Amino acid sequence: MTPLAGGWSGETFLAQAAGERQVVRVYARPRPAGQHAHEVDAALLTLVRGLLPVADVLESRRGDPASGMPALLVTSVLPGERGDLVLSTLDDDGLARWGRQVGRVVATLAGVAMLRPGRFLDGSLTPSASPGADGLPGWVEEHEDSLVHWPAADLAGLREVARRAQDLLDTVTRTCLVHGDLSPANLLADPVTLQVTGVVDWERAHAGHPFTDLGSALRAERAPAYVDAVLATYAERLGVPPDEALALARAADLWSLVDLAARREENPVAARAEALLRNVARTGDLSAC
Repeated sequence: MTPLAGGWSGETFLAQAAGERQVVRVYARPRPAGQHAHEVDAALLTLVRGLLPVADVLESRRGDPASGMPALLVTSVLPGERGDLVLSTLDDDGLARWGRQVGRVVATLAGVAMLRPGRFLDGSLTPSASPGADGLPGWVEEHEDSLVHWPAADLAGLREVARRAQDLLDTVTRTCLVHGDLSPANLLADPVTLQVTGVVDWERAHAGHPFTDLGSALRAERAPAYVDAVLATYAERLGVPPDEALALARAADLWSLVDLAARREENPVAARAEALLRNVARTGDLSAC
């Protein structure tokens, strides 16, 4: 088996069996869903099948604690190249075309209704009722020990931004399916047509705020051609004016930015997120970059 690079957590491999290529995901690391993590992923792929381009589930196998064998999920291989690699080659016209594709994915996810927010703990995809942080202000407070190197003024700015952002998020009460990490690395694309050919890595999926994935999709890529196309498509599908959607998206993305900033030493993505979050805290502007 050959390891797959990119947004697949280093536990996903390309394999060949009976002349057919397959993707094998090994569940060796601890996850919120524990021994049911592979069941959650399989159920998510089944749920969105026909709505989004996702792999077919070929086999889902429980782990065997006695032998130390981890759980496995075997799926089909999706066509296309990683979105982050394709994105780096595009001009404004290509960015707009890609943005329309991403907007469709985000709007589709936001349209998959869930009864309440929470993590998925088993294959039934029933969101957990476990209590979380008390909104963004509580989330920031939980992570302040990891931001002690920040100047006091920056922390105070972050608290104020979190308060304002939560007030804005509270104006939307609907809950939907959230991918949780809708970065270009977790999208596959046809490099010629720029059609999205795959949505992968559902490890952070949960039931949550309808603007979370929009915030993730707009976090790193700020080119106007791309941003305008994503927002226009989102507005066309869900009827939310672009300016309003962008404000809600930036507010919703604070949850991820705070989490990533607290883990800034783990990888370059987290380090960039911390730099972005500090600019937001210093300026008070959710769209600071």
